[in-house]
Amino acid sequence: MKLSLRGVGKTYSGRRGETNALCPLDMDIREGEFISLVGPSGCGKSTLLHIVAGLEPPTAGTVDLDGERVRGPGAELGLMFQQQTLFPWLSVRENVRFPLTLAHRRARGTRGSAGDADRQAAQVEGLLRLVGLWDFRDSYPAELSGGMQQRAALARALVGQPEVLLMDEPFGALDAQTREEMQELLLHLIQRHRITTLFVTHDVDEALLLSDRVVVFSERPGRVLASLDVTFARAARSSELKLDEAFLHQKREILALLRGRPRTATQRDRLFLGLTNTRTEGGS
Repeated sequence: MKLSLRGVGKTYSGRRGETNALCPLDMDIREGEFISLVGPSGCGKSTLLHIVAGLEPPTAGTVDLDGERVRGPGAELGLMFQQQTLFPWLSVRENVRFPLTLAHRRARGTRGSAGDADRQAAQVEGLLRLVGLWDFRDSYPAELSGGMQQRAALARALVGQPEVLLMDEPFGALDAQTREEMQELLLHLIQRHRITTLFVTHDVDEALLLSDRVVVFSERPGRVLASLDVTFARAARSSELKLDEAFLHQKREILALLRGRPRTATQRDRLFLGLTNTRTEGGS
């Protein structure tokens, strides 16, 4: 198992006492699997992602990567957040290269050899070409659109060749068309690099389009309501699937769980999903 979570929970202490953010949970993630976490705001999805990343410790439980305990951030874990975190004073190429430079200096305490620099440059160029930013390699973040900034952030998250990619609503601030383009790019890249991915989103459509499995959380304190296998072959997925009956069936399942109802579609659900012909159900 690539990632193994056992009894992972989180409680915060403050002036008002303790807040139970995340109920203890168990989760296993296979190598190469894409898992989406969906649930209401404040249910602990991002908290869980930060625990897996080693950015904050769990109150209870353990996280293991390839059988080794995760005790802090490492090169094995790539991170991407909703708000791009590019350095405004660095060019796109320098931003993407930064994790390689930092890792090399930590490992050797030097600036590196000419050979190292050449390998890093080739690696950065390859990724920038893959995400369509090679022509903008010398531009600065402020000169890029929001979608281009996220492409650069994705390239930076992948440049260290992480074994696990952790993504916290990375496309939430993008317009619909750019978001769809980023989803397609992400699928292409993770298939190419075979990266295990843990993805936080509020968008049920996005979760179904991208994932092998969708984990549904309750309101705070977050607990796992269900872990649902997605039935579509990844290679066949596209935005057109949003109108497919099998896609809509799984969407209804997830919406029913989020709304605290049995997994059956009400008339309101059918109207929302575009399944009801109002002319035949009381319309004129």
